[in-house]
Amino acid sequence: MTQIEALKIMKSGVNVYLSGSAGSGKTYTLNSYIKWLRDHNIEVAVTASTGIAATHMGGMTIHGFAGIGIRDSLSDYDMENLLEKPYLAKRFDTTQVLIIDEVSMLHARTLDMVDKVARAFRRNEKPFGGMQVILSGDFFQLPPITKSRPGFNQEEDSEPKDFIFYSKAWQTMKPAICYLTEQYRQNDDLYTDILNSIRSGSIDDEYLACLGERLGADFSDGVKPTKLYTHNVDVDAINFGELQEIEGGEKIFPMYTKGRDNLVEILKKSCLATENLRLKVGAEVMFIKNNNEKGYVNGTRGVVSGFAVNGSPVVSLYDGKQIETAVDSWAIEENGKIKAEIVQYPIRLAWAITIHKSQGLSLDYAEIDLSKTFTYGMGYVALSRLRTLAGLRLVGFEPRSLEMDPRILELDGDLQKESEENSKLFGRLSDDDYHKMSRDFIIRSGGTVDVVKKVKTQKVSTADVTKKLLEEKKSLEEIAEIRGLAVGTIISHIEQIAESDAGVDLSHVMPKKDHIDLVLKHLEKSEGKLSPIKSALKRSGKDLSFDEIRLARVFAILSGK
Repeated sequence: MTQIEALKIMKSGVNVYLSGSAGSGKTYTLNSYIKWLRDHNIEVAVTASTGIAATHMGGMTIHGFAGIGIRDSLSDYDMENLLEKPYLAKRFDTTQVLIIDEVSMLHARTLDMVDKVARAFRRNEKPFGGMQVILSGDFFQLPPITKSRPGFNQEEDSEPKDFIFYSKAWQTMKPAICYLTEQYRQNDDLYTDILNSIRSGSIDDEYLACLGERLGADFSDGVKPTKLYTHNVDVDAINFGELQEIEGGEKIFPMYTKGRDNLVEILKKSCLATENLRLKVGAEVMFIKNNNEKGYVNGTRGVVSGFAVNGSPVVSLYDGKQIETAVDSWAIEENGKIKAEIVQYPIRLAWAITIHKSQGLSLDYAEIDLSKTFTYGMGYVALSRLRTLAGLRLVGFEPRSLEMDPRILELDGDLQKESEENSKLFGRLSDDDYHKMSRDFIIRSGGTVDVVKKVKTQKVSTADVTKKLLEEKKSLEEIAEIRGLAVGTIISHIEQIAESDAGVDLSHVMPKKDHIDLVLKHLEKSEGKLSPIKSALKRSGKDLSFDEIRLARVFAILSGK
């Protein structure tokens, strides 16, 4: 099923289970639906099974939303206490659509408790009190944590009924299955085939051999990969140790917080932002939020190449692009009001991270130890973070780490079949039928049918501002000072200008001719990539900075046109 088909089904108002392999665009589809709901003034609650997943979606945990906390069950006394809370009553009264992300880690009893609380508050015996419920996740990902789960050795006659499809709520709500089949993370056909074969539980010897070849693999450009650990090792200590190996001064960026202490603590534990972000030039970092406008997503890797005039870290991505980071925020909202917020730069040290916290990330390079996995799905989760096979280095490998839960293997075929049937069923509907269904849903939900589109004022791009200063014959340093940006960022603007506007005179910022000649010499062989050029120059005794190479590359390319 495509994302467009899934969105049409969700807009009809039916309950949905949105699934698909890692990188199939589940989060993008959810965000598209959330935007549609908000555009039509339909109150939506965005939640997830864990705090980390919740911050990826800009929401809160389902446990916090429903007021159930970490309980394993709800007694009559618990229900009486919950029903006396006005803020919960208001929350359930106004919410028309409930979204729960990463449901693979949500226990069946938790979903049943949420259903019970929703029915009680809304005084409605329909599933979840009549709210539309969108569940999203992939049961091949990390499973619910249960005290009785002994990993791969679970006896069949004692298997826990932990996944949400065992819950009464799942059986009564009967969600329409939307199984996304397109792939947006992996751009490597062989690697996609390997991951799909792991999901099918039938990985063959050829694919095992391909993975085996990544044991101790080297990365030609010398990039340090993110290390993914299966167990709860002291990741912070590893990152701190690597940071200390770098010479030079350290900058510390403290986190800003506001709101109730207990909610602030929940936010701190729920996201990857660091309370005291310690950085040096040369530090390996990872972006921990999506910002398509600036050119990074959750998991984009780079190296701190400097600090802007205003102190902000400047990150050089592996493709040569430089990004001057700006602070971002993570918040808990209720009825449009921020109850707690933390503010920090959306990056963290990226030498090491746990597999659990890696869910939702897309990585270019990773070093993974698959010799110590202890539960189904862990090996798949780790491997599926990567975009290509070439980005993988294994430091330990046990084929059993690729085993999937037999219950999920049996279920997955049924889910895909039901999704195909839904695709055919809804595919028979005309556009008029779709519009009527979505219109009826909007009206039932108290939303606004006719959306008034906001007219955006035309903004001058940041590169155009730099272009005007270049036309005034300002130097790189002068432009950087005037704009409060790093020189590297100004060079990024020059790269854009040179590519799109051949009429701009850049002669006054042209680097030394020998720099251009040196870069031109290695340009074709390196395919224009910075790291190979820098390595080649260093071997020949010319140690140019990345910024110097980037500027020389602009003029080397122009000279070839």
